[in-house]
Parts: sequence; C-alpha cells; structure tokens
Amino acid sequence: MQSEIGNAPPATSPPTDSHPPIPTPVPADGADLDLSDPSLFTNRELSWLEFNERVLAQARDERVPLVERLRFLAITANNLDEFFMVRVSALKRLVAAGATGRTADGMTAEEQLAAIDVRCRLMLDDMGSLWLEDLQPALKEEGLAVLEWDQIDDPTRAHLSRFFREEIFPVLTPLAVDPAHPFPYLSNLSLNLVVMLRDPREGRELFARVKVPQTLLHRFVRLPDSHETILLESLVAAHLGMLFPGMEILEWHSFRVTRDADIEFEEDQAEDLMDEIEAGLRTRRFRDVVGVTASPSMPDRIREMLARELEVAPEDLYDVPGLHGLADLFDLADVCDRHDLEFEPWQPQTPPELLDSEGEPVDLFTLVRSRDVLVHHPYDSFGTSVEEFIRQAVADPDVLAIKQTLYRTTENSDIMRDLARAAESGKQVVVVVEIKARFDEERNIQWARLLEAAGAHVGYGLVGLKTHAKAALVVRREEGGIRRYIHLGTGNYNAKTAGLYEDFGFFTSDADLGADVSDLFNFLTGYSRQREFRSLLAAPYALRDGISNRIEREIEHARAGRPARMILKMNSLVDAKIIHQLYEASRAGVDIDLLVRGICCLRPGIPGVSDRVRARSIIGRFLEHSRIYMFHNDGDPEYFLGSADLMPRNLDRRVESVFPVRDKTLQARLRNLLEVELADNRQAWTLHPDETWEQIRPPTDGTVVATHRTLTEAALARR
Repeated sequence: MQSEIGNAPPATSPPTDSHPPIPTPVPADGADLDLSDPSLFTNRELSWLEFNERVLAQARDERVPLVERLRFLAITANNLDEFFMVRVSALKRLVAAGATGRTADGMTAEEQLAAIDVRCRLMLDDMGSLWLEDLQPALKEEGLAVLEWDQIDDPTRAHLSRFFREEIFPVLTPLAVDPAHPFPYLSNLSLNLVVMLRDPREGRELFARVKVPQTLLHRFVRLPDSHETILLESLVAAHLGMLFPGMEILEWHSFRVTRDADIEFEEDQAEDLMDEIEAGLRTRRFRDVVGVTASPSMPDRIREMLARELEVAPEDLYDVPGLHGLADLFDLADVCDRHDLEFEPWQPQTPPELLDSEGEPVDLFTLVRSRDVLVHHPYDSFGTSVEEFIRQAVADPDVLAIKQTLYRTTENSDIMRDLARAAESGKQVVVVVEIKARFDEERNIQWARLLEAAGAHVGYGLVGLKTHAKAALVVRREEGGIRRYIHLGTGNYNAKTAGLYEDFGFFTSDADLGADVSDLFNFLTGYSRQREFRSLLAAPYALRDGISNRIEREIEHARAGRPARMILKMNSLVDAKIIHQLYEASRAGVDIDLLVRGICCLRPGIPGVSDRVRARSIIGRFLEHSRIYMFHNDGDPEYFLGSADLMPRNLDRRVESVFPVRDKTLQARLRNLLEVELADNRQAWTLHPDETWEQIRPPTDGTVVATHRTLTEAALARR
C-alpha cells in the first residue's frame, strides 16, 4: 500500500498569466456585478494542463513507490499526447479557419495556443528532468538501471548483438531521403532516428530515417540475468553500421511525431455511419502533424529540414531532454518485475450482501426486488456485481430481454460475450453501441458486428449525439407480471478500468426508474420524441434544467434564511451557465464544495463572487471518476449519481443518465465518501482564487486522511 506519511516537497502548480488580476471585491448583494466577466473564468485548456501537473506531482512524490512513480510519469505523458492529438489539433484548425471567437475566459484560439505552448514546454522540460535527474538514479540504486551501450560489458554486448541480428534487424527498414527517395510517411506517435551519413566514395553527406519499432518490440530490452535494461533505440543506434554498410555514420538524433487524431464525422450526410467511421479511421493516420519532440542536441539544419518536410512551424518542435515517448514507461514498470516497489496489490471485494451463507452469489433479482443495491468500484468487485448481474440474466429462463449501452469496454469483454450468448439463445438483446467513442471506434465496431452476427439488435444512437449513458435493463417475467431490473452506473462496462477507476453502480427494480430506462432505450433505438422522464435526469433534454433548478432551489433556501448546501463531485466543471449560477448561489449564501478531478473553470474564493465556494481535487492510486450531485434541500437531501460532468458536451450534446439515490442507507454511504474526500489531507489539492492548485499537507502530529487508503480499509472491514 502507498505510504501516506513522509517528507515531500511542497507541491503547487506553476503560475499563469493568462488572466487579468482577480476583480476588486464587491458587496455580496451588488447588483452591478457582471458574472460573465472573462476574468472570473479559467481557460479550459490551461485548467486541463493544471490537472496534468497534479498527476506529474505524483511522479515526483517520494512517498509514492518507485515503480508507481514511473507509471504516473507515463500517465502524464500519455495524457499530454492525447491533449495534442485532440485539443491542440482542434485549436489549430480554428486558427487555420480564421476563427476569432473567444471562450468564456476571453481568449481566442490563437491566444490559447500561445499560452499552451509556454506551459507545455515547461511541462516537457520538467518531465524530462524528472526522468534524468530523479527516477533514473533511483532505478539504478535499486538495480534497475537503464543503461547506455557504452556502459555494458563485452559479454552482454555480444548477447545483445545476437538479439539485434535475430529479433530486431529483420523488422527495421532504413529509408534514404534524397531526390529519388521522398521524405517518408511518419506514423502518429512514432519514434524515429534521423541518421546523418557520409558516402566515403563520393564524400556526400546523406540523410536517412530509421523507425524504432517500439510498437512491435519492448522499448526497454532486458539484459540477460539482470533487472537492468537498455533502450531499444540505443540498441538500434549501436548497430547502425549493419543498416548502412559501407557508410560512415556521422551522427544520429531521435525525434517523435504527434498527429491530429480528432476525427469529425458528417453523420447527417452518411448513408452508413459505420462505413463513414471506418473510412475516418483509415484517414486518421495521415492527418496533419501537430507536434514534434526532438533531442536538444539536434542541429538547427536538421530541425529546419524536419519542419519543412513535416509541414509544421518551427514552434511546433519541442525539445525533450532524455527520453521521448515517456508513456512507454508503462513497459519499463512491467519489465522491472519488482512488486516491492509497487502499491500493495488490491483485490476488489465482494460486498457481503451479494454472497449467501456458503459464499456463493445470491440471486440478484431476489435481492434487488427487495431493495436497492449500491456498489463502489474498485473497492467492490465489478465481476461479482455488474458482470454477475448480466450472467444471471443470460442464464435465467424467465428473462425475456436485456438492453444495454456500450461506450468503452475491453477487447475480451465477458459482458459482450454473455450478451451474444443471450441473443443466440433466443432472448431479445438490444445493445446501443457508441461507435464514435474516441480511440475506441475500431473495438466498438468489432463488438457491434459480433453482436449482430449473434442475432442481437444493435443500434448506434442518435445523429449528432454521443451515447454516454451507462445503463442496462433486464425485463423479467414474474408471478405478478413483467418486472424491470436495471443497472445504472457512473463508469463504463469495462472490467479493466473498473479495477482502476473509482465509480458507482446502482441496481434497482424501482418502477419509475425502470420505465424511464425503457423510454431511454426507445429514444435511442426508435423514433421516440421522449423529452420528460419520471425520475431520470437525462441529457440532452432534462439534465441541464434538472441541475439548474436544484441550484436555484438552494439559492431560494439561502435567501429565505434556511441552510443551503451543495456538494458536487465530477471529473470536469466547464459549463459557463452552470458556473454563473454557482457564483449566484455563493453570493446568495449557499455553501458549495466542489470535488473536481480534472478541469475546473470556476474560480473559487473570490471576494463578493465565490467566497462560499471551495474546490479540491483528489489525485492518487485510483482515478476519481464518479459523479455525485448532492443538494441539501432544507434538510431533505437529494443525491444523484450519473455519467455526466457539468460540461456543455455532457449537458447538450450527449445522451446521459443521472439518477436519484433515495434510499437513506445508500445516501449515508455516499455522504460518507464525500466527507472522506472533503477531509483528505494526503491526496487532496485545493484550488486558490489565482488559479493555482496546492497540495494539502497532513499535520505532522495529526491524523492522515487518505481517501483511497481509507476506502480500501473500509472495504476489507466489511468482509
């Protein structure tokens, strides 16, 4: 288990100058305050970079086990890759199109790119320095050094040379660049060596490119009888003479390419959406380059050539000290094979109510018919709750139909295979597959085809709206008639991420929620014009008003002198209208606690504007992913869980499901989680009015409250 005490340097995010000073405080009842003032909003992209800084801080933190620090650095790098592929590429397209519009914080696309550039260069430099100056030496101390070729003894070199000849050399393709050989295509996220050569006969300086096959082979090559490794590119570079026999190797430098990966689909014009998406996937690999990382030692003449051939501006080249593609540190963490330098293994627990006296699974339909059930992943097992629910539905002869949404799942999903078996057995199976889920399009298309082949009814949602709701509906014939059983969740039907992401799953046979979920599936698969629901807050039609009306109700309570409180837990807070309303609530006297893992565009603690708003972020072993919306409601609190963040895309451009939890016992569980996170002094960060985040430090002589440790211990205690 992660150590929760110890010394770590104070962690704060770097300052930003993207906003004017905080506005002059005004009276809380000032009628002339403009809550749409751009200075009251944090830029979405810069706030996301602040989140990635908080992840990077975990890689710096010596209280975190060494191998886990490698993983946090890999996560930081992977996040930044996706940021460039999606967000930076979108801004570049806006600039190219001549867009001059401004976001709520007052910035144009061009201004955002300039601010991003400054922050990303600092972040890349910090990441490289952390690897070179901190993690690499720490690995060496543990006998896990990543060595250079000249640090390896002769017998080991002989072994590696044989390995190179037999395993690496056959897959390498050196490509010359000259008038007869045009500059080669460079795939997205590819690691490459640029090699400068001289032909001894002609004396000419030549240029070639070698792609490092890190997607085919391990990036970190283990030395024989050792935990030490050598980088694949170092091994290739040491044997360039084999690739260019008869040539003089003058120098080589590494670089890495990132391309635009944000595909836009013309859904309303596509005759077959699946064909349209498959065509888009084929073109994704050829989209524009949005960033190139290069070794600081690379000469200007080579940089200029790369910029020219890749058709990027000089400012799109970034110096990275040390190691390109730090996301590959995931591989190093696996190759290390040192479990003593990892978090203590965590095995999700089966809640006692899901097991009978013999330790076997209970009949979930009998249980859920008697009361609602709430499971909390990864503390509670996904396999013995959600997957078991589908397994029992497939095996039960009284189950007539199973309907489910699919946004992201695993390559070998037990749930998807169970649904296929259910369809083959004659049950009505309906699966709404979101084939536009970014970076999961290909996998979801494969599942859609498998399910269709098994006889399931497969739908792709609605034109212009992604289906992000997490819902499963089981229709069962019983003695008293037809009954609906439902599972609603905050996370995907993905067994892998359920072991890493913090999420809730809710099982109920509530008649109103069951009818709502039936209506939701009819809306997704047919021509239903459903706009209103009994209990469900469903986007894009009912969720925005449902949240907004409850904020307004808290404002009315505060103005009437009654206690007013909200606790809102989510991944991101971006929507300007909701932020305006939260500012109004604060000015009216409503106490607001925000638990926002990622992007937070609201600025808390501004006098006269957001005095009563506190914002914090929990970063640690598990990824906080659940959405919980609690409204005090004058002592009769309402709790909602769901799939939606408070972002325009979730409120207006997706199909989302946010649902009430009314059972007082389950509400108490949710309240307990919120109280733990609000008391956290180990994993929590707090947001200041000047947009900087600061990690909360536990008192030297007090109790350490660490959310993930507290909840794993609680799960074990329930056994």
